[in-house]
Amino acid sequence: MSSLIDKPVRAWHHRGRIHVEMESGLELAFPVRGNPRLEGRSEDELGQIEVSPFGLHWPSLDEDLSIRGILAGDYGQKRHRAA
Repeated sequence: MSSLIDKPVRAWHHRGRIHVEMESGLELAFPVRGNPRLEGRSEDELGQIEVSPFGLHWPSLDEDLSIRGILAGDYGQKRHRAA
């Protein structure tokens, strides 16, 4: 069971950042720069975001980010640094 209270309702890409609107109205944004699966991708690829109660998924890029991770400041760049 998830301990997340707020859930994402939509996500989009704009000018090098991914924006997420939460059910509460809170909006989050983070840069694609630093994420090896998102950085350098086309506008079309970055805009194909599937939203679930737990996070974001880019099917064509094989990338998944959890809302919990995004809120903790991990939007894919930490995985790359650890490798």
